[in-house]
Amino acid sequence: MILSVLRKEIRRRIRWFFTSSVILLLVSLTGLNGQEEGNRPKEKKEIPPLKERIFYGGSFGLQFGTITDIQFSPLIGFWALPRLGIAAGPNYRYYKDPFGRTNIYGGRSYIQYLFLQDLNSIVPLGVHLGMFLHAEYEILSLQSSFWKLPPYTSERFTTKTLLAGAGISQYIGRRSALNLMVLWPLNDKGFGLYSNPEIRIGFVF
Repeated sequence: MILSVLRKEIRRRIRWFFTSSVILLLVSLTGLNGQEEGNRPKEKKEIPPLKERIFYGGSFGLQFGTITDIQFSPLIGFWALPRLGIAAGPNYRYYKDPFGRTNIYGGRSYIQYLFLQDLNSIVPLGVHLGMFLHAEYEILSLQSSFWKLPPYTSERFTTKTLLAGAGISQYIGRRSALNLMVLWPLNDKGFGLYSNPEIRIGFVF
């Protein structure tokens, strides 16, 4: 009788010791794992390959009437940073007014910073608009006989203009957006090429 009770007590203590040891081991392993994760450096986000950072786009404008102004300006660019885009491309304009007609051509480059990716994250109205700052440098070749009084030193001359402003992006796909920009020419030469402000509609994809 006494031996039977003694065996039961020994078995109970062995079970208690084994259970306590397992619980203690699990708690220790959990603590070590959490400490390792806390000390482990965060994995850097992989930079997307260049082909996924390249984008295309441009703008196209039409004006008919007393003044005809047809503009075509394609571009290619890439996202240097997740919110910083750099682009460049040619620019062509056919311009006609009551005094004559001329061809304007050249190129432009710009840098654009998307300071707000999605307006809905701040104002939850279901409106998914991005907002950006925009700076652009444009070089155009103009016909001397159309834009200047004689005498002419050359048949054509160049004008360089810096424009700056801001805009909004309406997303129409994962990589596509329609952009509306309001830009101010900072050093307009007075040839009437720009309104003040200059309103442009473009797209990227």
